[in-house]
Amino acid sequence: MAYMRTILLAVAVLLIARPGLTEDKSYYSPVIQVDKDNHRILISTLGSVFYVDVPAAAQPHMEKLPISGLVDFVVEMRGDGQMPLVKTWKVKSGESTCMYFNGKECK
Repeated sequence: MAYMRTILLAVAVLLIARPGLTEDKSYYSPVIQVDKDNHRILISTLGSVFYVDVPAAAQPHMEKLPISGLVDFVVEMRGDGQMPLVKTWKVKSGESTCMYFNGKECK
């Protein structure tokens, strides 16, 4: 009986703690708009359009992304109503002087 309580307690702790965990997702999307003033990029996937937040390290490079170009974005899903945060990107089609952003610099 004590064993079952321990298991149930562990499951409850995991279920409660899970919403605080972040996860990474990848979106292969065209760049619809670069909003430099608000440090975000408008992308689309599976019929939805949404913004991704751009971290300080990527902000000087975000205008180099090609509008309508296809980019593979890896983002951190932050939850709590916050926009996903860009971690990396790789430009797959279109011209850019920043084809790959690794989280710190362009290559």
